[in-house]
Amino acid sequence: MTGGFSMTLQRDTLLPRRPDGMGRGLMLAIAVHIALVIALAIGVHWKSREPESMSAELWSVVPQTAAPRAVEPEPPPPPPPQPKPVPPAPPPPKVAAPPPPQPDAEIAIEKARRQKEMEERAHEQQEAAHREREEKKRQEAEKRAAAEKRAAEKAAAEREAAKERERREQAEAEALKKKQLEEKREAARVAARLEAARKDQIARIMGQANATGDERSSGRALQSSGPSAGYAGRIKARIKPNIVFTDDVAGNPEAEVELRLAPDGTILGTPRLIKSSGNKSWDDAVVRAVVKTETLPRDIDGRVPPSMVITFRPRE
Repeated sequence: MTGGFSMTLQRDTLLPRRPDGMGRGLMLAIAVHIALVIALAIGVHWKSREPESMSAELWSVVPQTAAPRAVEPEPPPPPPPQPKPVPPAPPPPKVAAPPPPQPDAEIAIEKARRQKEMEERAHEQQEAAHREREEKKRQEAEKRAAAEKRAAEKAAAEREAAKERERREQAEAEALKKKQLEEKREAARVAARLEAARKDQIARIMGQANATGDERSSGRALQSSGPSAGYAGRIKARIKPNIVFTDDVAGNPEAEVELRLAPDGTILGTPRLIKSSGNKSWDDAVVRAVVKTETLPRDIDGRVPPSMVITFRPRE
């Protein structure tokens, strides 16, 4: 029984206890010890009792008178049995003193405080996690924006470079085309001059027998002759439609231009302004018109003078 009690106490001490169950366990242990002491006392007293004496009467067949029985002195009463010493009760197991009970209000307050602290910590952790996610999102958005900006700038730079290359190639193509056209025109002029010189040389050789000019004469005709009376008007009529001039000028200023012509009427080189009208706009308009005309008509005899001076007025 004691061993069972010890095992119970050993098992109870190893198990966690609630603060409100310690008093009940202590009372139970005290009650068990008291019952154990009572049981030991009863057992010792039962073993110390002696059995009671018994008496019997004997009768004979022949009646005899019995002699008087000797009176024996009564034995002294036996001393009362000494109770066996009761073993001391084992000391109660040492149990950690439970914490002093707290009032219900303090327990509720402490529990609420702990609950609030746990909720605040959880809330702070959630807030920290939320801030971390937001910061990560912001950084990723900034990285994406920077990458998109760099890509846009690179694309814009590439487009601008492509446009610049296209403009440069176009300018080079136009310059090449213009150069080729100028070379073609110059080649045509050179060819015309060479052909005219060849024809002139042939005519001069053929007409030397009947020529009337002096040794310095370079003509090919049998006699010298100037342009016809209406030839200058025909030249002006060819050039004047190409004059572009819209300014108002005072008076009617004159601009004189010298032309060098090939035998076929092609204007050679750039016309030379030998007399300005005093109005640069009119002078430039006349020179541009002569260049644009390029070729002049032949005279009535089929010839073209090698050079000539023409006068232009705004109001003709």
